[in-house]
Formats: sequence, C-alpha cells, structure tokens
Amino acid sequence: MFQRDVLQEIKKRVFEQRKFIQVLVGPRQVGKTTIIKQLLQEVSMAHHFVTADDLFTADNTWIRREWNNARLQLQQTEKKEILFIVDEIQKVPNWSEVVKKEWDADSFSDINIKVILLGSSRLLIQKGLIESLAGRYELINITHWSFDEMRDAFGWNLDQYIYFGGYPGSASLIENEERWKNYIRESLVETSIAKDILMMTRVDKPILLKRLFEIGCKYSSQILSLTKAQGELQESGNLTTLSGYLNLLKECGLLTGLEKYARDIIRKRTSIPKFQVHNNALLSAGQDIPFEILKNNPKEWSRFAESAVGVHLINSSLKYGFNVYYWNNGTYEVDYVIEKGNKVVALEVKSGHKSVNKGLALFDHEFHPQRLFVIGTDGIPFEDFLSMNPLKLFS
Repeated sequence: MFQRDVLQEIKKRVFEQRKFIQVLVGPRQVGKTTIIKQLLQEVSMAHHFVTADDLFTADNTWIRREWNNARLQLQQTEKKEILFIVDEIQKVPNWSEVVKKEWDADSFSDINIKVILLGSSRLLIQKGLIESLAGRYELINITHWSFDEMRDAFGWNLDQYIYFGGYPGSASLIENEERWKNYIRESLVETSIAKDILMMTRVDKPILLKRLFEIGCKYSSQILSLTKAQGELQESGNLTTLSGYLNLLKECGLLTGLEKYARDIIRKRTSIPKFQVHNNALLSAGQDIPFEILKNNPKEWSRFAESAVGVHLINSSLKYGFNVYYWNNGTYEVDYVIEKGNKVVALEVKSGHKSVNKGLALFDHEFHPQRLFVIGTDGIPFEDFLSMNPLKLFS
C-alpha cells in the first residue's frame, strides 16, 4: 500500500518521549485514517482507537470513558506505554476541555498514554486547541494529494492530475467520468458540507453556502468580487455573510478566496478574492465538458492548469508555513505571490501560447520581490513544479 511521506514524521513523533498531543487535521478523504492504520501496522505499541464520527449523542463523558479504557488496557497488558487515538474529535462537545483534563491527569500521575487526535474541520479543531490546549499539542496538516503522490500511487500522468485532482478514493473511477463526478459531488462534497459545516456550525442560509461553493469552484483561479458573485447567486446575502461562508469552506479544505498582495494587512483583508479550489477534482466535477475534449481546448485547459498550480501552492502552504496571494493592477496580473517572512516570490502561469503578461514587470518595479518565475511554457515545466517543494523558490 502506498505510504505518504507524512507517515514517517508521525511515526518519528510517536517514538519520542511523551511530551505533546499529536493533532492531525485535514479534509475528508485524504487518508488520515489510512495513515493511522499504516502507523499501527508498523509499530508494536499497544493502542486504543475510537471514532466519534457516527456518534449522534456524543458528549464529553464519552472521551473520559474511552480514555479510562485506554488506561485499563495499559494496566492489563503491563506494557510501558499505549497509543490512544480519537478520530473526528471535533464532533464531541467541549472536547478540548476534557482532553486537557485527562492529559494533565496522566502527566501528573506519570501514566504514559500517548495521544493522537484526528479531525476534518480546521476551524473547530484550532478553536479548541487555542482555547484549552495551548502548549500541549503539535499540529500536523494532512493535505490533499499532490501530483507526485497520485503519479506514484496510481500511475497518473500530468493531464490526468490537472483534470481529476488528488482524491485517492476516486482514482479507480476515472474511466467512467459520470460515475467519478457523481462520487465527488455526492460522497465527498455533500458529506463535507453536511458533516463538517452544517452539523457543526450555525449556518442561517445553507442553500446560499452551497451555491457560493458551486460558483467558487466554477471560477477557480479567477478574480471575482463577492459583489459580482451576488449576481450569480439564486438567494441574496450580504457580503459579510458570503465572506464568512467562504471562510468555512476554506477551513474544511474545499475552497478559498486568495487575498490580493499588498504591503499592509488592511488592504489585503479588504481586497477582491481570487477563488481557488483546494483540489482540482472540485473544479472538474462541476464541468459538463469531458476530459478528452477539455484538454484540447487551449483556453479552458490553461485555466485548469493555473488552478492546479494554485492547488499545489495552497496545500504546500499548510505544510511548510508560507502565505499565498495574487496581485493585479488594472488588466495586469500576477497569478500567484508567495510570502514567507520578509521574502516574496512572484509566479506567472503560462500555458500554450498564452500572451506575455506585463504584470510580473510591474510587480517587480513596485515590490522588488526576491525572485520571479514563469511556470509552464518557457519556464518551470508544470510536471516539475507540481512535484517540488515551493520553499525552494525562496532560496
């Protein structure tokens, strides 16, 4: 079975002396549970694995009971340590307070229970971590699958990745596009929105949220003001509501609105968003044009290729800690701007015979970035870029 690189990092931390709770956060269907199963197959440590995903009446006493079961198992096996793993932890009310209490109790009593928490809602997980578990945890982002992972695991080529994206569970369905699209829409998107947003967060207009998601996917890699997006929505909503819903979609690893690069944070926050899916499967699943036809349409394929670059940057930013923006000035645009500390790199995506854009030159004149790159035609080949760690662009 294919193993993601993050497995070795988790394995390394598990073998370390008990010090931090390990928190794995990532969207649905990216393999969090599979990684844990692979981990348990490779370590000889006693373990107790539970999931809150299907608990309709879960309360915080459930965590206490399962934690006590782990303690009992540790006593009965007479081993020195045990691994306690809780999947979909955000489903349990006030989970962070209970985890803090039980973790601190074990620390005080020198009970060697090592803890891994898994969750699919970054917003709810991080809220709990900040409120109750400061200084007690390490966060590991489990992102959507990259091009090189889909290539190595399933033998995909570049065009397949650009169109079908990076959901491993759907890889076997791509020969039947209609079936594949139905799986993405119904089993992935609907489940993510229903379980990770609507069941966990107050949403006054769920239809508006779903429609915003559809429009955002349709316009992935394009700049579209929320005011203009209102014109395409079937139900009206104010800009604050739309912005809040877009943030919920971002925290579930579905869709984000990139901010325009600027020197001050206020101008960034008030900028028109550039919609960007976190997985190109979300862009393709809403298209009526089949893969074989679309890839021979230079204009549309160029947009898909640019979106794939954005996907790689968004997911890499979660792993490696840098910011992703876009920039424009009138009709001139820089497709992506990445920032880490005081270092800035500008990226222009060029596919086929796309005309030369003066945006890079204007951006260079105004901001003096550390480096400028073209990705695609006459630049870094798409296949190379989608397989690389973007941090290398800063050096």
